[in-house]
Order: sequence, then C-alpha cells, then structure tokens
Amino acid sequence: MSGHGWGVEPDRLRRLEALFADHSRAVRAYALRRIDSAMADDIVSDVFVVAFRRLDDIPAEPLPWLLATARRILANHRRAAGRYDAATSQLTALNRTVWHDDALGGSELIAALAKLSDRDREVLLLVAWEDLDPESAAVVLGCSRATFAVRLHRARRRLAAAMAQTGRAGPINLLANGRAE
Repeated sequence: MSGHGWGVEPDRLRRLEALFADHSRAVRAYALRRIDSAMADDIVSDVFVVAFRRLDDIPAEPLPWLLATARRILANHRRAAGRYDAATSQLTALNRTVWHDDALGGSELIAALAKLSDRDREVLLLVAWEDLDPESAAVVLGCSRATFAVRLHRARRRLAAAMAQTGRAGPINLLANGRAE
C-alpha cells in the first residue's frame, strides 16, 4: 500500500498530516521567537521530517516533543553557523597572510583562482591547500582517482591560462606537482 505514491502507509501519512495541521504553527512560532522567518520555515520542515521518521516515538501529547525536537534542531543550526563563522574568519585570516605570500604567487594567484570555476578551485585546493594525494582527493569528491586526475590536469591548465592573463608567466610551484611544495 502506498499513500500519495510515496510508499508510505496511509495511516502514518494521515497521522503526520494531522500533526502538521495541528502543531506546525506552534512550532513555527517557537522558532520565530529565536530566529528569522526563512530559517524558521527550515526548522519547521526539519522538525516534521524527524517526526515522520520517529512517528512511533511521539507521545499522545505531541507538542512538547515537537518543541523539544525544534530546540535540538535550532541548537544544531547554531553550532553549524558558529562553525561556519569560525571557518570564514580563519579563511579571511589565511587570505590576508598565506595567500598573499609572494611564495604563493601573491595577488596574481588569488586573481587567477578567482577566475576559475568553483569545481576547478576545489580540485586544486584539495591537492595544494588540504595537501591530499589524488586518491584521497578523489574520495572527497566522490569520483575515481582517474577522473580526479583528469579534473586536476584540466584545472591546472585553466589556472595556468588565468595566470597568463594576470601577467604572471611560468609554472606555479604551489600546484605544479599535485602537492604543495
């Protein structure tokens, strides 16, 4: 039996729909008192995804359970935002120090990297910045080592072309051998 074509038992789906109809406004109001409206909508969605997964664990009086779930999800979002802010601060500091070091090509390298696609930058930085070997970098990207090698070759070629446009000629030691030197 499938409800609405999702492979969900109709009784479970009806119960979830009833929970949502009865309590989504209260969960959203709870979230709105703590975060902005766009994020509150995400929290409500996340709460009801958890509710669907744990439908059998929800007590007869579901609102406290739903609000506790919202509280945990909010805490997770705050921790993630904190990690994001910390990483952004670290990247900004690195950008001011490491990336502008003349040994790395200075502002020419930054300008050339900025001209590349996100995908090319990611390939190059996994090898140069994260100091991963091609096999490990391939795992990060979810591709084969051979596919990664092709992407790396193409990204290096595009970086060289971008560096030529900035007026910097010659190889870039940072990315030349697939490992930071």
